[in-house]
Amino acid sequence: MKKEKVYNEAVEDEVKASSETGGTPHEEAADANVADESSETSDTMAVGGDSSESDAATELESVLAEWQDKYLRLQAEFDNYRKRTLKEKMDLVQTGGRDVLLEMLPVRDDVQRALAAMEQSDDIEALRSGIRLISQKFTEALRRKGVTEIEVKDKEFDAEYCEAVARFAAGEEMKGKVIDVVQTGYMLGERVLRFAKVVVGE
Repeated sequence: MKKEKVYNEAVEDEVKASSETGGTPHEEAADANVADESSETSDTMAVGGDSSESDAATELESVLAEWQDKYLRLQAEFDNYRKRTLKEKMDLVQTGGRDVLLEMLPVRDDVQRALAAMEQSDDIEALRSGIRLISQKFTEALRRKGVTEIEVKDKEFDAEYCEAVARFAAGEEMKGKVIDVVQTGYMLGERVLRFAKVVVGE
């Protein structure tokens, strides 16, 4: 009987203590276990978050390095392209000038021969014929290079091809027309190489 009384008193003390804290002993133990598990979960999530941020930073650095490499390669290719085109342009200018000069050299040879003939011959008609042939040869050499004369005499004055250097009274029929060419104009293909200097009637 005495043992049962002691046991009952112990149980009552335990119940009283649990009622004062607001829960049973089993509930308190369960709450303690839940708290421990939540702290472990938060620790795990913190570690996982650090890992994902590290992976993202590594990936970003890789992408940045790739784009930087592409930029450097593109810049190098552009520099090479610029140098190559500049060299090709210089070669084209030099080659174009060389071709024109080669066309002019035979004309100069003919002029030199004509000068030598003038010193040894008194035949004026033969000299005139030789000069005429040289002029035709020179004109043909220019034509092969795309240079042609601008035909403007007796035509309406056109400021796109002509430059008026003087005006003279020429009657109603020639008013506004080219009555004389002071300096011949030339076309290079479809563009004006040199404007014709003309006299316009008024």
